[in-house]
Amino acid sequence: METSRSVSFLKNAWYVAALSTEVGPDGVFARKLLNTPVLIYRKQDGTPVAMLDRCPHRFVPLSMGLRQGDDIVCKYHGLKFDCSGACNRNPHGNGHIPRAARVRTYPLLERFGFLWIWMGDGAADESRLPDVSPLTDGHPHSVGFTYMHRKTYYELITDNVMDLSHVDHLHGEIISTRGQLTPQVPQVKETDNTVATRWEWKQTPPIFILNQFLPEPQAEARHFVEVKFMAPTTVQLQIGATQEDVPLDLENCVGQYDLHTTTPESDGTTHYFFATRRNHIEDDADYNAAKIKGMHDAFVDEDGPFVDAQYVAIGNTDLLSLNPVLLSSDVGAVRARRLLRSVIADEGRGAQPEAAGTQAHAAIHA
Repeated sequence: METSRSVSFLKNAWYVAALSTEVGPDGVFARKLLNTPVLIYRKQDGTPVAMLDRCPHRFVPLSMGLRQGDDIVCKYHGLKFDCSGACNRNPHGNGHIPRAARVRTYPLLERFGFLWIWMGDGAADESRLPDVSPLTDGHPHSVGFTYMHRKTYYELITDNVMDLSHVDHLHGEIISTRGQLTPQVPQVKETDNTVATRWEWKQTPPIFILNQFLPEPQAEARHFVEVKFMAPTTVQLQIGATQEDVPLDLENCVGQYDLHTTTPESDGTTHYFFATRRNHIEDDADYNAAKIKGMHDAFVDEDGPFVDAQYVAIGNTDLLSLNPVLLSSDVGAVRARRLLRSVIADEGRGAQPEAAGTQAHAAIHA
């Protein structure tokens, strides 16, 4: 029996609100997050702040207003609010400021090239910020960031990354795995707050995004790829290749560390943030720009239409309630879905989840 559900999000968690580069030193930045309009800007000292993008007077967006130093002025009737959300000027009558003239603010953290926001009512817990520090461990020209807006439900994007067997069928020559993932049953490891899947294989020639950095670009190489889900929406991906007798990890292989993280905009639209850092030709800014553009375009042109079409087909119906045919490669995605359901249910009961960053992952090394 299919279940058409009222969408619920994990609220007491850190989500990416924006790339750090999206919010400049001047002006304001507006984005809907978890069905809530949010205004983000930087104070004069560069510190980012976030508040509800809604004036408490007539409920127009504050992002239509004006910046005055660290304050926001609603352009409709002139109420001014400081960065804590308190009204500090009422130009009407005797200037009395009503007690209700306050705007909700949201905790923000600027880490790893992103602005992370806490939308829940519980106290913001910095220890629950996902540890994605490998992104910023190396040369600044070795990491690229991008953003995509998708008309789909965010869990469908997580499913796509957790089941990489689709690479054998959907993607082109640049990231072809020569059909080696589909026959495998991926290794799966779970903790209380993560699900990780891993594939290992050989192929000739090596995957094209890495082969030019191996000693023999057309000869056989050993490969690995591992994806790790951390609730509610963060997936870390590590991929590498080697032609030596060394462990299959990023300390010993030519490879890259990718981050996929989504933030629901609404019940059926999603902000998709992606970043990648490689451990080779780290100082090449031109190559870096070309690489992030290529990976952005691959998702937009290849993965994106399929996850969008899934949403057209099933909407917000719970996927597992439709009794889909499950394949051996689905194990990671299914377990990630179940983990997310569990932590959302725990939040509803008032239980405290474990910190998202408590599970160590392999750091990328130059």
